[in-house]
Amino acid sequence: MAGFGVVGGAVYRHLCREAALLAGRCGVRPVITAVAVKHPGWMPRRKVHLPRSLVVSCAMELAARREVDVVVELMGGCDTARELILASLRAGKPVVTANKALLAEHGPEIFGEANRFGTPIYFEASVAGGIPIIQSLREGLVANRFRLIYGIVNGTCNYILSRMAQDGAAFNNVLREAQELGYAEADPALDIDGIDAAHKATVLASLACGGCVDFRHVHVEGIRHVSAVDVRFAHLLGYEIKLLAIIRAAGASQVEVRVHPTLIPMSNRLATTAGVTNAIVVRGHVVGDIEFSGPGAGGDATASAVLSDIAHAACHLRMIRATENPGSFHAQRGTDGGRLRPTHHRPLIGSLGPQIVSMGDVISRYYLRLSVTDRPGVLAQISSILGKTRIGISSVLQPEGHEGGAVPLILMIHDARNDAMFKAMRRIHQLKCVKAKPVMFRVETFET
Repeated sequence: MAGFGVVGGAVYRHLCREAALLAGRCGVRPVITAVAVKHPGWMPRRKVHLPRSLVVSCAMELAARREVDVVVELMGGCDTARELILASLRAGKPVVTANKALLAEHGPEIFGEANRFGTPIYFEASVAGGIPIIQSLREGLVANRFRLIYGIVNGTCNYILSRMAQDGAAFNNVLREAQELGYAEADPALDIDGIDAAHKATVLASLACGGCVDFRHVHVEGIRHVSAVDVRFAHLLGYEIKLLAIIRAAGASQVEVRVHPTLIPMSNRLATTAGVTNAIVVRGHVVGDIEFSGPGAGGDATASAVLSDIAHAACHLRMIRATENPGSFHAQRGTDGGRLRPTHHRPLIGSLGPQIVSMGDVISRYYLRLSVTDRPGVLAQISSILGKTRIGISSVLQPEGHEGGAVPLILMIHDARNDAMFKAMRRIHQLKCVKAKPVMFRVETFET
């Protein structure tokens, strides 16, 4: 195992405690033979006791050690982790990883090498923590074509937006609270700017499409610009604001892959998903809609997914070795009682998958908030610009009781192309009656 942080410590603790359970279900007992720790001097401070005899300082040793059958990468980052995973795959050692950034940004290379050397790579923990979404897409739903996958895949953002919705609190105040509680990092950019969610969306899209989706073309927006004002107006209109990852089939060779704050109807079950919980909806052409919900982060939840992958890697090795030497595993055959068997482990296709639809061509509904002068004719000017861009207004909300030189005007917009909407917004912003930059969020009802 490479890495002994929160997740690594939890994996070690649970693997030691549940060794007998895993042995009974897999027919082979996983044993940790080495743990690569970046700073061995910090070991006495860790809550989980790790024998010194297992500690190594160089992660690359794991790929070369003869007694290591499976390499579990939990160190994070993209440099050393990439080198370790590639070396392990080339050495014929199955790999277990939780590294969504590495898979999203270097997927073609990693899965290409896995295919080339016939070595499986398991990555259940890379998306949504303890929710078994990867295995479900690869195995349980293998007979489905995926028309739509959408969900909440970042617990930090969901906690912040949930607190803003519940208490009307400002974004910055809730962010500080999340940092104090340990839900957000000291530098929260990876989460609140949507990058973490985009990495996970890329992995899910690659699975759904059967080829590696190019992360560089995924549209990403974070939640920094979500205000308590917009959360309140969304409620008045019957919506919640959530940071969603959305993957939508757009024909045989194209797919939408995007991450952004989204208004969803309060009747949608994801609207009530609060706190750090993750939730993902998968729409298959055979099964229809299936919802997955549960803890999306944390040591124990992620460790559960890692241990599942270790079990599958053990079953794979057991099957291979039993085939190569039928007598060697004779005593263990039949011990699994049919509960866990070797699974389809073929990695993703190494080449790039379907083309990602340009965000300008994406069609969506919209929430548009303007700050305008309170005088007759303002709505007519705005409607004229939208009409010339072939954009229709579905409803208008102008709350009473606002005093001063400007009042809010909220427009709900019918389906429109993204580039047409931005073109209209630029023209609207130039009107003298508009006193601030327009605020826009996409609206999704997820109708077929």
